[in-house]
Amino acid sequence: MSQTVDRALSILPLLAEGPADLGQVADRLGVHKSTALRLLRTLHEHGLVYRQSDQRYRLGARLFALAQEAMENLDVREIAHPHLVRLNEACGHTVHLAVHEEGEVLYIDKVESRYPVRMYSRIGRPVAITVAAVAKLLLADLPEPERRAVAEKLDYPLYTARSTPDAPAFLRELEKVREQGWATDLGGHEESINCVAAPIRGADGRVVAAMSVSAPNVVVTADELLTLLPLVRRAADAVSGEYSGRNPITQAAKE
Repeated sequence: MSQTVDRALSILPLLAEGPADLGQVADRLGVHKSTALRLLRTLHEHGLVYRQSDQRYRLGARLFALAQEAMENLDVREIAHPHLVRLNEACGHTVHLAVHEEGEVLYIDKVESRYPVRMYSRIGRPVAITVAAVAKLLLADLPEPERRAVAEKLDYPLYTARSTPDAPAFLRELEKVREQGWATDLGGHEESINCVAAPIRGADGRVVAAMSVSAPNVVVTADELLTLLPLVRRAADAVSGEYSGRNPITQAAKE
């Protein structure tokens, strides 16, 4: 039975390359045409493949509907939270999760620092979009015309001497973030607070959320915080794997 399931599932990536006839499916699976036909008929009955008028098969509408439904029901916060907790346990600093919604970047989860000095960020509140590391990651992933349009509409308050001063500077920063795949806020919003962030990506490779580690200078220097970047990126990659379905959910993540 497991071999039958394996063969049936192997047909789907083949048809994702384009329509194929019975002979092509049989050749790819290394089975007789009668076996391939039985598998295709079963998949057809469930709407996962569709037989065209030229007798070739392609992926069925039901498959796309299932994928869309699954994506709509995914909760990145639920998936990410155990990873945020473990990252916080590993480094001790404040960990955030943020998303881009309706023109704002919002914190949707937070795990507090173990140190007495705490950040005043709150779940559900928008971030300082022109300086926050998570915002840079989320906006850097936008297509270039959309990225430019957003940058030109923003105000650029000078929170500190390190704040982003204007749209050209912001666009240069976003391009840098886009190329390197991570972002920082080193005193751009508050002189005493530094932050390093990494992206969480969906199955299509687009950034769906960003997670960060933040800490005040009195607890850790900016240089010391930057040494945590590999840890943050590994945590973000783990969330990306679970969110996109590339990696199985580990037992640790379930607990």
